[in-house]
Amino acid sequence: MSTLGVAIIGSGGIALANHLPGLALCPDVKVVAVCDNDPGTLERAKAVTGVSVGSTDWQEIIKRDDVHAVIICTPNHVHGPISIATAKLGKHILCEKPISMSTAEAHTMWKTAEAHKVRHMTAFTYRFVPAMRYMAHLVKQGAVGTPYHFRVHRFQDWGVRPLGWRQLKQFAATGEMGDMLSHRIDYGHMLVGPIARLVAQTKLLVKERGGKPADVEDWVAVLADFKQGATGVMESSKLATGCGEGKDSPDRCEVNGSEGTVVYQLANPNQILRASKDDKGLKAEQVPSEFLVFPGSPRDPAQGDPGVVFRYDQNIEFIRAIREGRSCAPSFAEGCAAQAVMDAALTSTAERRWVDVVYPTV
Repeated sequence: MSTLGVAIIGSGGIALANHLPGLALCPDVKVVAVCDNDPGTLERAKAVTGVSVGSTDWQEIIKRDDVHAVIICTPNHVHGPISIATAKLGKHILCEKPISMSTAEAHTMWKTAEAHKVRHMTAFTYRFVPAMRYMAHLVKQGAVGTPYHFRVHRFQDWGVRPLGWRQLKQFAATGEMGDMLSHRIDYGHMLVGPIARLVAQTKLLVKERGGKPADVEDWVAVLADFKQGATGVMESSKLATGCGEGKDSPDRCEVNGSEGTVVYQLANPNQILRASKDDKGLKAEQVPSEFLVFPGSPRDPAQGDPGVVFRYDQNIEFIRAIREGRSCAPSFAEGCAAQAVMDAALTSTAERRWVDVVYPTV
């Protein structure tokens, strides 16, 4: 195919702010259809994209001959059905995280995509932050030696404002865990490896938002043992009063090892903190130029807000993987792995005990 036709299913803020600008950087790619179950959102998306084809029925959209790939930005409960149906039609899929409502569903999505030989990608956007990419490179190259500790937190102040479908278990499955901690679980997998066992606790502190019930957690903490021996501590909250939200709120990831420490902070996307075992404190280090954009990205790293524009690179990776006939990074495999950790955390919270993490395979 010369021009790759993409449909966006779920055409709200994430789709328009993150995915649309990324697709615009990809040569010979055209958004050919948009879909949303809310007619008002659908009409706004048609106006912004200039796309004339729109529908509230995702099944109608994925069957179109001019749709070769689909980006799914819907509520979580329909990620699985849309992904599975799309894969069976032989069309490629980029799905927002968490990719599913359960590990079993994520596993089915992964198996189906593989069986039908389509490219599949999980939108773990923060993998594309230059500082995270450089951190992963340093850890892989042995800069910290043997990892001892993995530590991460994500603190935002969302107050008591309404969160729509995100505050309801029937649509989201989880709250802060799927929304924010899933990214940080992925950090752990990328930097250290699989988790052997964990113990977790969640809290639902704000039980009503916008005059409607909320029944998913707004705080979560996980203590973990990685299979290679490192410890893990993860915490995420929507109620860190005064900490702000988005790219300027605390998002810190740290790996301490036998030879040194590396720290990532989203507030400084082009900088890391680093120390060797002979140092007496952390020192700032600028990310080298070769890590400022993802390989193959035409994006100028000097243009735009560095806390925003890295997000566009995930769409470039998706399209390049389709063109090159190779696996996406991260794929549904990574989405399924994160889901396995989240399900283990839910079991731990419910049963108040340590739980082994079981990762599905294909």
